[in-house]
Amino acid sequence: MLITIGIIALCVVVVYLVLQYYPAFGAGPSKKQRQRLSRSEQYASKRFVNAIPTSMKTSTREKLEMVSALVKGNPHARPDKPIATLQMENVHSLEAGSPPKLTWFGHSAAMLQLDGKNLLLDPMFGKAPSPFPFIGSKRFSSKLPVEIEQLPIIDAVFISHDHYDHLDYGSIVKLKDKVKRFIVPLGVAQHLIKWGVSPSIIEEHDWWDEFQYEGLRLACTPARHFSGRSLSDRDATLWCSWVIHGEAAKIFFSGDSGYGPHFKEIGNKYGPFDLTLMECGQYDVRWADIHMMPEETVQAHLDVRGEVLIPIHWGAFTLALHSWSDPIERAVKAAKAHSARIATPRIGEPVLIHGAAYPSSVWWN
Repeated sequence: MLITIGIIALCVVVVYLVLQYYPAFGAGPSKKQRQRLSRSEQYASKRFVNAIPTSMKTSTREKLEMVSALVKGNPHARPDKPIATLQMENVHSLEAGSPPKLTWFGHSAAMLQLDGKNLLLDPMFGKAPSPFPFIGSKRFSSKLPVEIEQLPIIDAVFISHDHYDHLDYGSIVKLKDKVKRFIVPLGVAQHLIKWGVSPSIIEEHDWWDEFQYEGLRLACTPARHFSGRSLSDRDATLWCSWVIHGEAAKIFFSGDSGYGPHFKEIGNKYGPFDLTLMECGQYDVRWADIHMMPEETVQAHLDVRGEVLIPIHWGAFTLALHSWSDPIERAVKAAKAHSARIATPRIGEPVLIHGAAYPSSVWWN
């Protein structure tokens, strides 16, 4: 009995120490910081909430169905062989006046070069979206289009929320000394500060905040999702989407979101957009409130009044039960049905915004 109690006590201590001090978990807000966060209209009952009711509960039957599906497995959950990426060569800062360009790195990570600025969106460069990189779904590609060390000085990093597939500890540690500004939703700064980022280069924003940075007109806009990195910090930080309005182009970056009326609100207030980067992947009817189905991705693009859609949040990791190429196949079909323009760049393929033609190859086949 004493041995059993001792083992249980040891396990409790180990779990506590890991949650408190393992850096990848980040840092939760202090009491003083929670008081500041509580002034947000999105904050209620000691946590951030969505603008409309958003269920993340599943019935016992649904849980059993998911367990069964996981045990059975999906032979098409990953590509048959590693995805080949296009390598970015001679990566450098674009001069002011150069055509705006976007390069997708897989999942939601991308580099936007706009008005002579280098901007990174949810720069997850890690091998797996997990606090322990040796655990979890491994990246579909064996090589990234570019290594962090090859990147030029980054004018700003935009983070949509603090989940591991969007905010990666290892990536931030490698990036932090070449980034001029981190622009994040409320509460996320504490993670970055714990990882060695100077508070002086971090901006936190609430939904509908409008501000400027280096000549760019920016807005932090709503999303329908949740947050958290450990067992005790569910919804302790805010989630969001971003409007990035430069002289040469206007971009909408959805972050993660279930479908909702906020897309039309954003479109009415800030649209039209030259390019939208819309979440499309890691979905299931059982959690459709927090991740859009591909057909909803296309509708959200139309709601925000986008001209060209690039589906993101797919092509890198298996985080749901669907086949790995299902998101893009369904999105392309839905876009065609709605006469919406959709671009399908390969990972690492530069996309010229306002270019004569957008990538349209069916490369996943």
